[in-house]
Amino acid sequence: MNVPAPAGIATLVAYVATIPAANLAVTHFGAVPVGFGYAAPAGVYMVGLALVLRDLARESAGRGAVLAAIAAGTVLSYFLADPALAAASAAAFAVAETMDFVVYEPLRKRGLLIAMLASNAVGLLADSLLFLKLAFGSFEYLPGQILGKAWMTIGALAVLALLRRRRQATA
Repeated sequence: MNVPAPAGIATLVAYVATIPAANLAVTHFGAVPVGFGYAAPAGVYMVGLALVLRDLARESAGRGAVLAAIAAGTVLSYFLADPALAAASAAAFAVAETMDFVVYEPLRKRGLLIAMLASNAVGLLADSLLFLKLAFGSFEYLPGQILGKAWMTIGALAVLALLRRRRQATA
């Protein structure tokens, strides 16, 4: 078994850390504004970040490590969430992250940013639909969920593009 480099381990830890952060945010802050008059459960930003970190962890730590992190994240999500949110959080995390992974893998050869954009679009929609239905029995927050996660994806991709451009300029 190959052990990931320190950067890969750090990315995996950050990825898995978004799970309790999202669950704690929902439990302690409830709904938050995400823009354009929409609101979403407060964990929306951490979940959006998780989608990006999952893709970065894949690149730095490999497929096996990411699949193990998805499994660990699902269990962690279940045990760290408020009991009312535990099943919804775990199910949404497992399904959305796996769908993100399945979309990301074939696209990664076309470029990191393209793969991340497409896989995150699928992952954020799956997570939003499943979590809202299971946790609240309603899609009332769906526009806010999608918008909040999209903000995180767009922001992270912008940072990655700038870092890539800076690295190319200094090379």
